[in-house]
Amino acid sequence: MVRGKTQMKRIENATSRQVTFSKRRNGLLKKAFELSVLCDAEVALIVFSPRGKLYEFASSSMNKTIERYQRYAKDAQSNKTIEQNMQHLKHEAANMAKKIELLEASKRKLLGENLGSSSPEELQQIENQLERSLVSIRARKTQLFREQIANLKEKEKILTEENAILREKCAPQHMEHPTQNREIDLYGQSSQNSDVETELFIGRPERAITLYPLQGRLVGDGSV
Repeated sequence: MVRGKTQMKRIENATSRQVTFSKRRNGLLKKAFELSVLCDAEVALIVFSPRGKLYEFASSSMNKTIERYQRYAKDAQSNKTIEQNMQHLKHEAANMAKKIELLEASKRKLLGENLGSSSPEELQQIENQLERSLVSIRARKTQLFREQIANLKEKEKILTEENAILREKCAPQHMEHPTQNREIDLYGQSSQNSDVETELFIGRPERAITLYPLQGRLVGDGSV
């Protein structure tokens, strides 16, 4: 009797579903054992029944096989990420190479090279771009000149203020010299005036004695 092909869909009858699970589970465990023995493969099989019961088979150690699987999955994911990054970098490098090539061609045209293949519209665009560049360059040049002039004026102002301060400091020193000379002259005159002869009267007015300085001695006139 030829068995018909089983349709791959959920079995609605609970009893039939449980019977089918038991038969196929035993067959799956048997195939896993045969695969590990015949091919010397490391096999680990984990099955949960519809009711949550665990069935497992491991050719060596379930924990070691699971750890090995986790390491492999992690490495595979890392390798996949690296490969994706490499593809992205290659794509970016190709785009950058195209952009650099276009920029080099535009630069050569701005320098007046390789203009033979340019259309009148392209030449007009190049001319307009050069004019805009000249306007920007001249504006920047003017700005730099103005900044330099402003800096020079500021330095001039600072130097002028410093010069004024130095003049104020030096002015009192020039004023002190005439005063000192004047004091010396006055002192010399007072010394000369001290040699003037003077008369000294001693006693009451009616009997005054006049004394005259004579070579360091006093001489009276003897009048009473």
